[in-house]
Amino acid sequence: MKAIVVREFGAAQVMKLEEVPTPEPNENQVLVRVKAAGVNPVDTYIRSGTYAQKPELPYTPGKDGAGIVEKVGGAVTKFKAGDRVLTADAGSGTYAEYALFAEKHLIELPGNISFEQGAGVFVPFATAFRALFQKAHGVTGETVLIHGASGGVGIAAIQFAKHAGLKVIGTASSKDGKKLVKEQGADYVLDHSDANYLDEILKITNGKGVEIILEMLANVNLQKDFEVLARFGRVSIIGNRGSLEFNPRAIMGKDASVFGLSLFNAPDDEMQEIHAAIFDGLSAGYLKPIVGKTFPLEKAVEAHRAVIEEKAFGKIVLTV
Repeated sequence: MKAIVVREFGAAQVMKLEEVPTPEPNENQVLVRVKAAGVNPVDTYIRSGTYAQKPELPYTPGKDGAGIVEKVGGAVTKFKAGDRVLTADAGSGTYAEYALFAEKHLIELPGNISFEQGAGVFVPFATAFRALFQKAHGVTGETVLIHGASGGVGIAAIQFAKHAGLKVIGTASSKDGKKLVKEQGADYVLDHSDANYLDEILKITNGKGVEIILEMLANVNLQKDFEVLARFGRVSIIGNRGSLEFNPRAIMGKDASVFGLSLFNAPDDEMQEIHAAIFDGLSAGYLKPIVGKTFPLEKAVEAHRAVIEEKAFGKIVLTV
């Protein structure tokens, strides 16, 4: 089978398309014929060697994907050959024609969701749910500021938040991005490249500030976030690309809570809650993955560049 293989950590060019053996499932595993694979910023951090959790080399990238069950081990009871599934953990890596997964790391893909959409589900939607509900404990009636709301996690967060009855302020910097954020249901859309956007947030909230902030670029925004965070507010840090000079009095003065999260640190019970929330939302139709751009598998290098360098607009997907 064809697969992207990383034999050394580094820039995007370390990813090579190779011919490798098709894996065989053991008693507890499921072999999936991958139809599409999601590309996430975290994939680039892992590939570069800067992520806290590094796989053993060589490895095939990719945590998100969707496809058809090809074969199951003898002890597998939940899935059978021919089932449509989306992936909920790395398995053997989704940037490949086939990938192996433990049974618990797959979710049924509802018939109303395409493989390309399904490939863009797990990491962004699971991250959004964990940040908004399991970390920040968002409840109906609260206001959430979603930085970078036009990206995969941001779109997922809007959809979850609106279904739960929260008011949403979403930011984006491109015309298309702002349009997409509005279409997804955000109550207010602001341009985070505008020097006055923080003043606008205070006007919207009548000077109180927002109860929750989902922060996609902490090294740029975190210190400023506390200017618009309400007392006893919560910040979930989802993304960060560098260090910053930070005064902890910003947290103290607001009696605030700041949460960091790494999705796959979630314990089993919380991960199962995430799986159920995603399946329910996809089936009911209030979760609708947005595919921004697709690349063929052999263009994985270009896809990694795009997910970091281009303005966020939906999910980037590899077709396999």
